Amino acid sequence: MRILIEEYQYDVSKVRDILYGIDALENMEGRVSIHYVGYYYNMLLKDCVFILPKVLLKDVDGQELVFGKYKPEDIANLDTFDSKERSFLYKFAVWIYRAIVVYKNDRRNDTRIVCQSYIAQMCHRGRRQSNTYLDILLSLIQFNQDNQSFFFFIIKNLHSGLNKINWQRTIATQTAIIQNEQAVYLNPVNKRRQINFDEELLIIFFSILNYIGDTYGFPKDICCQFQLITGKRFDTYLNGFGKTRLRQIKYKYFSDKALQLWHLCYNFFDEAQQVMVATEQRDYLLVKNFYVVFEAIIDELIGDNPLPDGMEKQQEDGKIVDHLFTSQSLIAGENEQTYYIGDSKYYKIGHELGSQSIYKQYTYARNVIQWNIDIFSNGDKPSSGVRLRDDVTEGYNILPNFFISAKLNEMFSYDDDNIEKTDRKRNRHKRVQFDNRLFDRDTLLLSHYDVNFLYVLSLYARDNQSQKTAWKMKVRQCFCKEIQKWLDEDYDFYFIKAKTGVDDKEYFKTHFQQLLGKFYAPFEQYKDIYSLALEKGEKYQQENKLLLNQLKDYFFVEKFKLEKDQQDVLVRIRTQTH
Repeated sequence: MRILIEEYQYDVSKVRDILYGIDALENMEGRVSIHYVGYYYNMLLKDCVFILPKVLLKDVDGQELVFGKYKPEDIANLDTFDSKERSFLYKFAVWIYRAIVVYKNDRRNDTRIVCQSYIAQMCHRGRRQSNTYLDILLSLIQFNQDNQSFFFFIIKNLHSGLNKINWQRTIATQTAIIQNEQAVYLNPVNKRRQINFDEELLIIFFSILNYIGDTYGFPKDICCQFQLITGKRFDTYLNGFGKTRLRQIKYKYFSDKALQLWHLCYNFFDEAQQVMVATEQRDYLLVKNFYVVFEAIIDELIGDNPLPDGMEKQQEDGKIVDHLFTSQSLIAGENEQTYYIGDSKYYKIGHELGSQSIYKQYTYARNVIQWNIDIFSNGDKPSSGVRLRDDVTEGYNILPNFFISAKLNEMFSYDDDNIEKTDRKRNRHKRVQFDNRLFDRDTLLLSHYDVNFLYVLSLYARDNQSQKTAWKMKVRQCFCKEIQKWLDEDYDFYFIKAKTGVDDKEYFKTHFQQLLGKFYAPFEQYKDIYSLALEKGEKYQQENKLLLNQLKDYFFVEKFKLEKDQQDVLVRIRTQTH
């Protein structure tokens, strides 16, 4: 197995043989970079070559290093890595391959970026196309993991009765000695063991696992102590005898599992023979622009499909938003919904955001706000129930907006499923037109989070719907909590409700300029309850104190925290009447 890294500038003299069969163009300085991620079989080296994502690269003192310590050109053949790193790369390569397969099979995705070649074959039913070589290897490994009980059932039947005496033949062929009026046979005849074709099929299967384990580094996990076919004898199986022998014993099998195993073994030898003999045929699965696949991974795991309220990813100004979904509002809890806007950033480890990316994300938010306003302006209602603008206070609900980028778990763990604030220089951005107006249309918030690339990659590649749904719910809750925590640090929040005899709508109209952007009516069910947000800081202390004193003459005022006690305070203020 050979390793290349996406978009890394290689010295072409060091990787010329590895690049055999792939269209990588050399520049004037003798450097070459590969703009693919995936797998291909190198006919010159007779080995698998994996092109892995650039997320493995980390900038260290101006050098791009794998895991922050290896030059990519030094690790092409894996000799430099220790056993843990080598094991990780074998598994990582398989997950990359599986993710590309899942992406390719989803008809919603742009499959034009996927390059795939099948080895065309002939069989008695006519022309067909086989799976890639790696697909067959993975299918063999998966069958071994999923069918341990099948193997043990066969082994149990193989050994049952082998040591029992055949009394009919013993009496007929052996002379008995009479002792104490009882017949004693000194040489009883046991049941003779015949050729067992179930055992032969298992030996061939486990010999294949042993071969691909030794050759490509995949785990063997061979549970049975058979005398395996190895060395030059196995080479004869690869060169054609494997197919011949399997054809000879094919009609000895009747169970579905045994037939499935036979077909897996036959496909292996059939494909292996072509790869070894047909030197002009190429087998590969590659994807251009892997950032598109990363966007699809994140969108599948956190986004809504179709998009809410008839929205489209390509907005009217031509900008394309990566992720858009509805989830619980930051104010009002689970009973009210709002839009969440996200953008995937497929960078090398630690790469900083550019100002252009930040500005575009604010533009996405403005476009979504206008889309929601237009729905109501046209006399319609969004199916999601989201209303960003409140007609009474003319305040706007907070619109969560975030970047999400990949981070490699330092322990190579696929189990770390947490979303965390990025450790880059800035993980929070805010743009305002007027200070102390959180509920203003031009107050836009932007967060930046990191996700464990190994976790989302494996989750997407497994393609298990229940697991994806569970994580989607968890991560959406995480987004909400993290933004609420940020806002609680920067603002004081209050629920207010008009006292008896006070016309709240008239009050907001009279004090419109003073209250604009500070108030928002978050509840569809409790239209008489409003939310007030006052920015913290010495600069706003006097203004906020005067406003609160004025409001308390006309409204019940209860302070709360977004992250903690919204519902308790809401119940309390709803019951206040005097």
